[in-house]
Amino acid sequence: MANIKSAKKRILVSEKRAAKNKAIRSKVKTAIKKVDAAIAANDKAAAETALKAAVSELDKATKKGIYHKNTCARKVSRMTVAVNKLA
Repeated sequence: MANIKSAKKRILVSEKRAAKNKAIRSKVKTAIKKVDAAIAANDKAAAETALKAAVSELDKATKKGIYHKNTCARKVSRMTVAVNKLA
């Protein structure tokens, strides 16, 4: 355990940020799973609405610095291609 006050604060801040980042990552993963489920069910309308929500969540996470912008772009691109392949 840290002895210096500033080090103690850094530990607390780090834990708080880690929890916040984990929550946002979880939201993104859930949104992506909903898109994948709609694609697996072959439901284009549901997939499109889920895709819109997932892209929004990914963009928010990227803006906050949780994901790298290229990672976000790659995930969005792959999901969009998968949704567009549905008949």
